[in-house]
Amino acid sequence: MKSEDVIKEIELRLAVEVAQLWPLQGEWREEDYFSLPDTNRIIELSEGELIMTPLPTESHQRTSIRLLFSLYTFVHERELGVVRYAPLPVRLWPGKIREPDILFVSNEHLDRIGERVYGPPDLVVEITSPGTMHVDRVEKFSEYAKAGVEEYWIVDPDAETIEVFVLRRGAYVMLGKWGRGEVARSEVLKGFEVKVNEVMG
Repeated sequence: MKSEDVIKEIELRLAVEVAQLWPLQGEWREEDYFSLPDTNRIIELSEGELIMTPLPTESHQRTSIRLLFSLYTFVHERELGVVRYAPLPVRLWPGKIREPDILFVSNEHLDRIGERVYGPPDLVVEITSPGTMHVDRVEKFSEYAKAGVEEYWIVDPDAETIEVFVLRRGAYVMLGKWGRGEVARSEVLKGFEVKVNEVMG
């Protein structure tokens, strides 16, 4: 056996041994989740499973930073609360931890901010990609509503659209869907507007 093959076999064995230190998918608990080593990867906990989201693309990052800057500036200048971005664990309820791309917590809910994990924000933004489309539009759509997140933005760089949903009696209804040449707005943050062209670039 070649020395390179021996090294690969040893590395594989070590990887398997390390993996055996962790719970099986479906058996993860919050204590296990928070004992993971620090990483800049976005890792979520749902139904006892660890979910590692795809690495962000250039269009995702470009859109994210522009929207984050606009939202942060608006909130900071008016002292309305805090704006944060992933990676940052958000506990929607025990055992359900998501990491929204961008979030806003109002001054009224600052008690939801913890050192390691946040409670449900007032507003969340997810910037979709082909790899996250189903999770963003189906799973997180119902989860954020169930957790009481008042406003949910779905930003799609490929379609160049921003959709805003607001909570009404426990379910989301669309406030609006905007594309190029239009201005998206918030209901939770009265007066906050962004030009879709400027966000998408």
